[in-house]
Amino acid sequence: MIRPPPLHDTVRFEAPATAAPCGRATLGLVLQGSTGGNGVLIWVRPGDSAAWGDFSLLARADSSAARGAVVALRFMVGDAAHGVTLDSGAVSVTRVSPERELHARVRASGQETIVPGRVALDARFEAVPLARDTVTCLARP
Repeated sequence: MIRPPPLHDTVRFEAPATAAPCGRATLGLVLQGSTGGNGVLIWVRPGDSAAWGDFSLLARADSSAARGAVVALRFMVGDAAHGVTLDSGAVSVTRVSPERELHARVRASGQETIVPGRVALDARFEAVPLARDTVTCLARP
């Protein structure tokens, strides 16, 4: 559920999700789901521990914190696309089974760029299969 700044209705959507390890084992996990212009992308940076557990939010290009998560959100209000990098809140990732499935929960908010105000996100990812292949997780400006 996405709660845009005042004057907009709540945006709700369901989408297929994917998850993949990124880079070396200590670099993290990329989890994403999108459909019809709406989407959530999570980059979990576990530091020197597992990519499971609770993570506070980091700025997109934060290079000093080893452990945390970066969350980006895109959503549509009518024909207008909105994009937000969330800056406060938390991400929780739980390994569901040895068969490489996971659950994730995001409760976070960030500053809207088009309409003044903050956007709140409450997202759930359920039984997402973890890919065996890795993806890149390099932050680019």
